[in-house]
Amino acid sequence: MTQPRTRISATVLGSPDPRALAGFYARLLGWPITYEEPGWVMLKPPGGGTGLSFQHEPGHAPPVWPPQAGAQQMMLHLDIGVDDLAGAVAWALEGGATLASHQPQDDVRVLLDPDGHPFCLFPAEF
Repeated sequence: MTQPRTRISATVLGSPDPRALAGFYARLLGWPITYEEPGWVMLKPPGGGTGLSFQHEPGHAPPVWPPQAGAQQMMLHLDIGVDDLAGAVAWALEGGATLASHQPQDDVRVLLDPDGHPFCLFPAEF
């Protein structure tokens, strides 16, 4: 059998309010909302590529960072390269993120989005 062609279309985050969380990431990343229906919102980068989607999860339990035994575990996190770490952290905080209390690396900042999903900002070359 020949392997079918595949590509990852989007990463999906659960949220009690997908429209609000999509708005947070649209502002953070500068990506437009490209599709929306009840309980589902999708963002895509302006030049195309893998997007970020949000689905309604009424029983969403925010993950605990850092992980703790018996608590809701993080299923994934987003790594976001930035050209100005301090500026990107300030931008994220202004948009509604929270700086995580545990920062395991000096050159990476762990933040929590408004629904509690961790994401990392790190210096990257563009």
